[in-house]
Amino acid sequence: MKNLSIGLNVALLVAVAVLYYLHFASPSGKSNASGSNGVLLQDAKIAFINADSVLKYYEFLDVNKKVLESKGQKMEQDFRDRAQSLQNDVNLYQRTVNNMTFGQAKAAEEDLAKKQQNLQLYQQRLQQELAIEEGKLNKELYERITKFLKIYAAQNNIQFVLKYDPTSDVLFGGETLDITKAVIEGLNTEFKSEKGGNASKADTTKTK
Repeated sequence: MKNLSIGLNVALLVAVAVLYYLHFASPSGKSNASGSNGVLLQDAKIAFINADSVLKYYEFLDVNKKVLESKGQKMEQDFRDRAQSLQNDVNLYQRTVNNMTFGQAKAAEEDLAKKQQNLQLYQQRLQQELAIEEGKLNKELYERITKFLKIYAAQNNIQFVLKYDPTSDVLFGGETLDITKAVIEGLNTEFKSEKGGNASKADTTKTK
């Protein structure tokens, strides 16, 4: 569980934004192409978020990651207990096998082999359950962030939101394009409102 991987794939047309512009730009450097909302591509407003910072400070992820880790630790402890029980049976067999008949020894070995097989299947089932839970968390995380970004972008006249991290195609972004802080604050405000059961959520997406 130490290496629990929570992936964030919130890149909204990272390199595509550039390719889209180049595709519609005229040879002279001027472009008359426009998006569905009539905004000229060369006038499109672009912003970016630091994915690592969002993952680090988004309270929804922090809370649910701890829940998932706790569940994983309980699963791991349960498996260890079962493995120890099997080891105790093996130790008992080894201490008493010389006093068994051939038939008794064979039956004991078959029983131990079956228990070992069941333990392996149980371990696989636990791993699958944990992977499913992690996948659900990843999916909800992605949906929450992209949903928020769509609203934020619409309210602030932003056409493209890029993801910035060490593995992204964005090598540099000016501070004026960085909306990470505002996004984190907005996401956390929404999450706190949900936890508090506040039906009327404050509008925190509009920049000042």
